[in-house]
Amino acid sequence: MTTADVVILSLWLAFYAYWAISAIGVKKNIRHTGASQRVGIRILILAALILLFRVPVVRQDARNLRLVSSSHVVQAVGIAVCLLGLGLAVWARLYLGRNWGQPMTLKEGHELVTTGPYRYVRHPIYAGILLAMLASAFVTSGFWLVAFVFIAAYFVYAAKTEERIMSQQFPNEYANYRSRTKAIVPFVW
Repeated sequence: MTTADVVILSLWLAFYAYWAISAIGVKKNIRHTGASQRVGIRILILAALILLFRVPVVRQDARNLRLVSSSHVVQAVGIAVCLLGLGLAVWARLYLGRNWGQPMTLKEGHELVTTGPYRYVRHPIYAGILLAMLASAFVTSGFWLVAFVFIAAYFVYAAKTEERIMSQQFPNEYANYRSRTKAIVPFVW
């Protein structure tokens, strides 16, 4: 493992620890959208990743795949972009406060949050995590790029499901919010 690999892994472990701790004290769920479907999708993604990485040729190629030069400058930029992505996700999580929950859920007394990072995109947590994963792929190995593809597909599905929930819960406000902000990538989608 290179120093960059250790730094990236440490950033993700710190992010995960924060995420787990910050889940304490959130509002009670009043509706899950297809809990069995959510679990099924997650199991499918996990199974695909495990199977993919168990194939020796793919596993070896992904481990050795470096998307860009491994110069110190590139690694420093990649680490900074990873930190920026994780920071965006944390910033968004802080703005959600007690409204935060697992993807595709509705909270008791749910509020529509449109400030902070939500002023720029409707799903900044997804945007931040995807940015951090992409940066991790450039700094470490192709494993992150493969994971990025699967997680991006899941996040698109979750975002579309959450859009339906929010449109039902806040019909007028959410329609207005959607018309002025992009879903995940500012100015694009």
